[in-house]
Amino acid sequence: MHRFIGRGRELRVLTGALDDVRSAVGSAAQPGQCLLMRGRRRVGKSTLVEEFLRQAEVPHLFFTAGGGPAADELAELGEAVATSTLPDKSLFAEEAPDQWNAAFRLLAEILPDDSPSVVVIDEVPYLMERIDAFEGMLQRAWDRLLSRKPVLLLLVGSDLSMMKALNSYDRPFHQRGREIVVGPLNPADLSEMLELEPADAFDAALITGGLPLICREWPPGATMWEFLGTALDNPISALLVSAERSLAAEFPPQAMGGEVLRAIGTGERTFTNIARAAGGIAHSTLTRAADLLIDKHVVAAELPVSLHPSKERRYRVADPYLRFWLAFLDPHMAEIERMRGDLTLARIRERWTSWRGRAIEPLIREALARVLPDGVMPAAPVVGGYWTRSNDVEIDLVGADREPVAKQLLFLGSIKWLETSPFDAHDLASLHKHRAALTDEPIPLVAVSRSGVSCSGLRATYGPEDLLSAWRPRRA
Repeated sequence: MHRFIGRGRELRVLTGALDDVRSAVGSAAQPGQCLLMRGRRRVGKSTLVEEFLRQAEVPHLFFTAGGGPAADELAELGEAVATSTLPDKSLFAEEAPDQWNAAFRLLAEILPDDSPSVVVIDEVPYLMERIDAFEGMLQRAWDRLLSRKPVLLLLVGSDLSMMKALNSYDRPFHQRGREIVVGPLNPADLSEMLELEPADAFDAALITGGLPLICREWPPGATMWEFLGTALDNPISALLVSAERSLAAEFPPQAMGGEVLRAIGTGERTFTNIARAAGGIAHSTLTRAADLLIDKHVVAAELPVSLHPSKERRYRVADPYLRFWLAFLDPHMAEIERMRGDLTLARIRERWTSWRGRAIEPLIREALARVLPDGVMPAAPVVGGYWTRSNDVEIDLVGADREPVAKQLLFLGSIKWLETSPFDAHDLASLHKHRAALTDEPIPLVAVSRSGVSCSGLRATYGPEDLLSAWRPRRA
């Protein structure tokens, strides 16, 4: 089993909140602290919380909602209390509350008064959906009871939009808790966990999306092709089944979210082409489905970054793993299930280089935004791209002061992510040409290359190791 990797920032936030609770014992009227933790399904939230509880070594309760009726959820809560490490847990079983108000009241009674404890409620959106006035009951219980105990309350959820709504201005629980967002493992984590060189760690990020469940199946030191070969021979591999389970849980058939997501995942990026690929669905239906996907942070809708407004919006699958799964695995699941994953693997080999060239762009933009300023290039509040409707001008990297309409362009750049071909004079000439089509100003030029740079005339260059440092702790 792999050791616990990464999540240093998140563990520090959780530990700091518990330290605040501990220091307030006996000295504050309301020593309780609440954190609202959100992150996409299978991103490792529960594992993170379990690791935190293991390190904290304080009495705790971990309850996971299952999406059932209120009575069933209460019964599950009772079982979770019975198996918890709370010292007075037997009192909960004696009263067996049949209402959530009563359950919160009794829970507050069994929490210690003179030492810290942790209460975790996982998949809170299920309770928000299924239980009438749950948010109001939670707010009253927190204000009147739970916050008066030295407890750290962790409210965890996978539905990003609902978890954000829980803390919004017009909802009962507004400003009761601080937010913490759990994302996937980053490329630096993957490099350490899987014992990969920087360039290979970026490949692993594109395939696994940094989802811990999938990463645990990747043997340390194994190549990308070795991992894929093994995973495609196993019909129940997490690489194959995680996406299907997430889609089934998040997108009911009537929402058309799955169909639209698949259209985008096959490479369609404009509204018109997505509608056509999704079976010619109506404009209003596509708009609702796209809004749902964007709201859930599954799809990103982007505009070109430039000095002038543009309506050339493009859509892409935001989650790298889903993007890989939709492009290479979903269309051929029947083939894989009949144990012909070798055919799928051959297809991936044929398309990998061209597919990766575009798929890597958002990850590189994020890395540059994190790396800068670096002593050569200034900080860039926005790192995006630029394109025209006909794609006759397309610039991979546009650093700017804001988006999509910038007041100042800070740099322009090109990405060349090939194993054996460095960024050369021909690539630089193309970048000069595209810069001239965008602006007359001598905006600094940068290059990002997997295999180095063989020309001069660039303000800065970045390779895999430089980009990987974006997720590593900075030395003082």
